Amino acid sequence: MEHTHAQKRLIKKYIFLLLCTLRNNSCKMMRNLFKRPRNCRRVVVLGAPGVGKTSILRRFLRDGFDDRYQPTSEDFLRKLYRIRGETYQIDILDASGERSFPAKRRLSILTGDIFLLVFSVDDRGSFEEVVALRNEIFGAKAALLNGREPTRVPTVVCANKVDLPAEEWAVSPADVRGVFETSAKDGQNLDSAFEALARRGGLPPETGPSRHRRVSLRSYQALWPGRGGGEADGAPCGALYPLARRPSFGSDLRRVLGPRGAKRRNGPLEKCPVQ
Repeated sequence: MEHTHAQKRLIKKYIFLLLCTLRNNSCKMMRNLFKRPRNCRRVVVLGAPGVGKTSILRRFLRDGFDDRYQPTSEDFLRKLYRIRGETYQIDILDASGERSFPAKRRLSILTGDIFLLVFSVDDRGSFEEVVALRNEIFGAKAALLNGREPTRVPTVVCANKVDLPAEEWAVSPADVRGVFETSAKDGQNLDSAFEALARRGGLPPETGPSRHRRVSLRSYQALWPGRGGGEADGAPCGALYPLARRPSFGSDLRRVLGPRGAKRRNGPLEKCPVQ
């Protein structure tokens, strides 16, 4: 059956409109899925090299344990959760490679909502570095607030590698008092540390690795309203977002400065809090 020229033009028009509609709906769905939820926290992980930070994060993401040591320059991870009908997002910044870049590390500290500090019980220097980091974090946050309100910084400190024999310990019992004695190798006490991380950061306990189902990103997408899915039996679930990238330094700086970042017409310039 031959179509007239007018019919062919009409068919092409309908196909074009259909493709535009599908594309717009797809873009809208992706924007809704991956826009920053209001229940979003950034966890900044700090500590000396080789203390087990990456191994602890692997436990948090339920990726097991790897005893091969590979220095981490910088790692940015994102996990999305669906808990009791609410969406949560945890961004994890492993800032291990920023020890030699004070301004960059300070920016990471200023953008952090929750802090995970890790030292190893067989490395006295790593313990002293965590003490210095904790003071730096509280000092940076206090300077940012400029005394307007009390400095409250959700922080969890892990004394890692407690599975090592006692004769290899380089810290005293007093040094580990009040911190979480953990082992990334056998998982000892990590659930308690993760629960504290959630509680102090204002997140539900179901964000802990043992408290939710791990699902694929495709399954997570299906839970969104209008996609025909829902939480199976109300069970909390979480998915790792594999395409996460650390926001640009400009974005982080705007996040820190807020309205104060706008240029002032009169008066002296304020010192940047990253300095």
